[in-house]
Amino acid sequence: MSFAVTILGCASAKPTPSRHPSGQAVNIHEQYYLMDAGEGTQQQLIRYGINPLKIRAVFLSHLHGDHVYGLFPLISTLGLYGRRTPLDVYAPAPFGEMLDAHLRLFDTQLPYEVVWHQVDTTKHALLFENRTIEVWSIPLRHRVPCAGMLFREKEPPLNVDKFKIAKYGLSIAQITAAKRGEDVRLDSGEVIPNGEITYRPYRARSYAYLSDTNFSARAAELCRGVDLMYHEATYAADEQRSARERGHSTSVDAARAALKAEARRLIIGHYSSRYKDEGVLVEEARALFPETWPATEGVTFRIDKEA
Repeated sequence: MSFAVTILGCASAKPTPSRHPSGQAVNIHEQYYLMDAGEGTQQQLIRYGINPLKIRAVFLSHLHGDHVYGLFPLISTLGLYGRRTPLDVYAPAPFGEMLDAHLRLFDTQLPYEVVWHQVDTTKHALLFENRTIEVWSIPLRHRVPCAGMLFREKEPPLNVDKFKIAKYGLSIAQITAAKRGEDVRLDSGEVIPNGEITYRPYRARSYAYLSDTNFSARAAELCRGVDLMYHEATYAADEQRSARERGHSTSVDAARAALKAEARRLIIGHYSSRYKDEGVLVEEARALFPETWPATEGVTFRIDKEA
């Protein structure tokens, strides 16, 4: 079962010849979720082989243009592609006003419904849930209401060891009970502990998206143990004052957040246009958190299954 993140855009407010504004496609069990939608998002989806019709829901961290301008043309194009199922969009207020204006002025006959779910950026709350995942909001510290997102895979159902089935001669009813987490009583009266005959096929995985924000110990704590963390790193360490004043983070701030969260891997992005090469930002972060990787457009970061 797949769990992967494809980088669609890694620039901050000013796009550059080689970088688009923020956007990511999160693939969990072949269900796609769009995380932010900067200008050019639909072109980037197509460029990197992701069918826009596969998008199940959209999550917007905040309403600055470099995170939202690409959503409205995508909404129009999905109608041209033949989408008929509702598109859920999770975003802070006043996104509803923006959506209403777009539907009134441009997509007056859209053949599907766009459903806005308001995100309270001050709360850590469950926003979305299905049989596979949960998505939680993470309050961030930006100049406008802003929330990161934590994608958590649900724990997979128990499997029963086939060798134990043969060893104990388990019936269909006993196997079913074991999968429910119950101990199994044999015909002889012996009780076999559930943990002896079952196992989880893989460990539940997780991904945290934290952009845009000053360093936040609380946000990092809410992501504790995450497999993969994306954290904005707009500036190098010597621009700490600019980062603080503008509601952003430095490379070192991002590394501190990953350390605080005890993350396994860190991706940094949202680079200021002043950095033609993000290598300096990566080096600074790696000095504190070695498992740091640059957000590079078209690159897919996979979280492998582990038993």
